[in-house]
Parts: sequence; structure tokens; C-alpha cells
Amino acid sequence: MDKERNAIRIFMKNLGTTFPDPDFETDASTFLAGEEKLLFSTDEFSAEDNFRSHNAHALGWNVAAATISDILAAGGIPHFYGHSVTIQDDWDDHYLDLFSDGIAGCLAAAGAEFIGGDLGMSDTWRYTGIAIGKKLAGLSRRGAKTGDLIYMTGNVGAGNLEAALKLYSDIKSLKTLLNIVHVNFPLRIKEATLVRKYANCCIDSSDGVFRALLDLSRISCQGFMVSDIAYHHQGLLTCKLLGKPQEILFFGECGEYELVFTIPPGSEPGLLSEAHAQHLIFRKLGVITDEKKMILRNGKRITDLTGYSIFARDYRDVKEYIREVVQFIEDGST
Repeated sequence: MDKERNAIRIFMKNLGTTFPDPDFETDASTFLAGEEKLLFSTDEFSAEDNFRSHNAHALGWNVAAATISDILAAGGIPHFYGHSVTIQDDWDDHYLDLFSDGIAGCLAAAGAEFIGGDLGMSDTWRYTGIAIGKKLAGLSRRGAKTGDLIYMTGNVGAGNLEAALKLYSDIKSLKTLLNIVHVNFPLRIKEATLVRKYANCCIDSSDGVFRALLDLSRISCQGFMVSDIAYHHQGLLTCKLLGKPQEILFFGECGEYELVFTIPPGSEPGLLSEAHAQHLIFRKLGVITDEKKMILRNGKRITDLTGYSIFARDYRDVKEYIREVVQFIEDGST
């Protein structure tokens, strides 16, 4: 059971919401301002999302980049940005300066204007980002077709690496990594231009790559096969040190906020040619299939993901969730 999405449906039903679709087909909602189509998205983040707070500038950048990724995935560019911030009691002026500078740097890179917000204080931090952008393409999570190639704007596992370094910070083998590994989520403004041009559908990997693929597959009533995934290098090292399978970087729901999209096979040369000319890198994940099966292939190991139903928000203890996922990986591979 996916408790989070069930709760969203209840709110949507009672609030009489019409433009956010009940099937979660878009990353951001479309609305009209006169004759112009705009996009709206809001996201909340806190310590519960397993973002580390040791690097104030990186945390500020990450919460802003994660908010903006929804606008990019929906075929738009960000124009305006607001937030509601609950600052932690022990954050001093220096920390706040770095944190807010991280947000500002991200907005400058995105070309978005800050238009205001709200601020409070508590014993733990909480951040709600709000992004409004212009819709440039009718891009949604629907549209994957049999034979489409699945691509992604970066490597798999940055968010789950960040979570692992927080959750297992007491493990001696990770001590050397804690202060030298800084995860900055990407801001894929340039890549999004090509995604809008070539993609049949798109989603951001805010809940991890597997959840992104699961959504694309479910909405378009298709299956998929992914293989030989390009994992985050430091994520692979962390998995090795923790004695966990590398596939946890694929399944885990602390996402990397990359763009996951599909293209027709005939569009691949054009995409890669333009990407090369602009010094951009896209990673191929696999292919959309007509069989409603979900297959993960890693070398000779094959894992059938059809019927997978382990979702992080259904667990109170995140480490119990991780144990269940690891067990599935170990039991389900052939």
C-alpha cells in the first residue's frame, strides 16, 4: 500500500481540485495567467528526508534545486520562487548566511527571481520551496511507448548516498567519507532544453529512479527493462563499505532529482549529437516494453520487479525498510 498517494487522493477529492490529476501524471500543475500557461510546484523538506545539514551551503542549494526540478520535468523553466523556512535553533548567523547563499546561488543559476516567503524557528529545520515557471512544452509522465529508450540526466544514487552517510554515520568504515563527500543535486537547465525537444514523457527522480520508472510504466500501461546502470561512484563505494548490494541505490527513495525520460529510438542520434556539442551527458537506462513486466538486469543477474510493493513511507523505521529492500534484492535475483 502506498499511504502517501492515498492521502493525496483524499485531499484532492475533498478540496475539489481539478487541475492536479488523480493519476499523478505531472510533476507540476498547469494553470493559466491570462493566455499564458504557467507551472506551479511546491515541495517540503526536513531532516526526515535524510538530507545532511553539516554543509549549510550545500543544503541551501539542494532544497532549491529539488524544488525546481519539478518545473523542469513538466516541460517548463522557473521564473519565480518563494519559500517557508523553519530554521533550527542552533543555526547561527554564519550558518544562515551560507544556507541562504546556497539558495541564492541555485536561483541565479536557474534564472529564477525570489519573491518572498515566511520564516519560523524550531528545534529541527524544515523547508518548503515554491516554484512558478513558464510552460514551454506539454511534457508529462504519460506518453512512454513500446520500444522507447529510457534516458536519465545523470548517474543513479546521489540522494541515497546522502541518506546512507546520515543514517550510518556511526559506522566506522564510513568515517573518512562523512566530511569529504558533499552531495550537490544537479540543476539540469541546459539538459531540460533537449528533454523538451526529444522526450515522449518525463519525470524527476525525487523519489528515486525505481519509483520514477514505476510511475512512467504504470501511467502508460507499459513495462520496462533496465540494465547495466551507471551508479554514482561514491555511492558504490559506500554500498561496498556497508556490505549492501549496489541495487539499493536504484530502489531507495531518497532521490537524486535528475530527469528520467523516454525517447523514440530514432531520436537517439539527434539527442546524443546535440548533447555532445553542448558537453552534456545523458545515461541510457533501458527500454520500454509492451509486456507489463519490470526487469532489472545487472550483468548476468536478473531481478523481476513486477509486483514490487516496498515503499519507504509505509515504514516507521527507515532501516527496517532498507532491510526489506535488501532482502528483496537478494531473494529476487536469478
